Amino acid sequence: MKDFWDKRWVIRIISLLFAILLVVYIDSTQTGFVTQGESKKTQQTANETQTISVPLQVSVNTDKYYVVGYPEKVKITLEGSNALVTSTVNTQSFRAYIDLTHKKIGKQTVKVEVTGLNSQLSYTINPATVNVDIERRKSRTMPVQIEYNKNAVANGYNIGTASVDPQQVEVTGARSEINQIDQIVAKLPLPNGINHDYERQVILIAEDKKGRQLNAVINPSTVKASLPISLFKKKVKLNLKPKNEKNNKVYSVTAKNDEVTLYGQKETLAKIKQLDVDVDLKGISYSTVKNYPLVLPKGVARVDPENVQISIKVKNANN
Repeated sequence: MKDFWDKRWVIRIISLLFAILLVVYIDSTQTGFVTQGESKKTQQTANETQTISVPLQVSVNTDKYYVVGYPEKVKITLEGSNALVTSTVNTQSFRAYIDLTHKKIGKQTVKVEVTGLNSQLSYTINPATVNVDIERRKSRTMPVQIEYNKNAVANGYNIGTASVDPQQVEVTGARSEINQIDQIVAKLPLPNGINHDYERQVILIAEDKKGRQLNAVINPSTVKASLPISLFKKKVKLNLKPKNEKNNKVYSVTAKNDEVTLYGQKETLAKIKQLDVDVDLKGISYSTVKNYPLVLPKGVARVDPENVQISIKVKNANN
């Protein structure tokens, strides 16, 4: 046994073992010291939390039932490893839904469920439950009514018959809502002072008898609304009316054109037989030619020409 310890190679092996043990001890006591491989492993297993909004899907027999009351989206908070949470958020290969396939008609509270998530992730849903109203489904075909502000049309312009395309639409929703619909309305917004034909794509609204908007699906949801805006025209004679004549003068007034064209509403033009023109002779003591602006009667949009050229001849009364 004494010869065994005297051997040089035995001492070397024992020294090497002590050195290895000493290195391991020192490494294990150093705070913050990890190998490159351990650093990657720590990064992969670090936990992360993220909250995202996802659409809320509804499982129900849509041919028979119509569901209202639930939110379009819910918030889901995911918690798990950094890599797994990031991958799930980017791909969103899961869905949030409520299952109403075996629920009864009426108002009730149902649980929001999630499917397609990795089992290594934990999650919470906000809201966890939603209130829904399940009703019998109903569809109707209804004509489209058009509404617009007549006061927006420029003065004197004639408003034609408004039209929509298509003229009828299909309305679908809960039976209680569909039964309340009084009309489907296309509200055409007219620019103030408009004086030309107007056409625009308009969103449709379902209203009850009190004008309140109802919850219904309208197909199609928009229509093309058209409103013709035009002017009627009529030629009338000019009626020259001199004023402010001097007693010692004799005047003769003659218009270059004895008639003009008026543009406006048909009903207004029908009442006008002639257009009066006030010829102011104040300060005129010799023969001359002057232009006088034409004053538009109420309800007339414009006149052509806008001015009339009048020849004025002046003589002394004693001549």
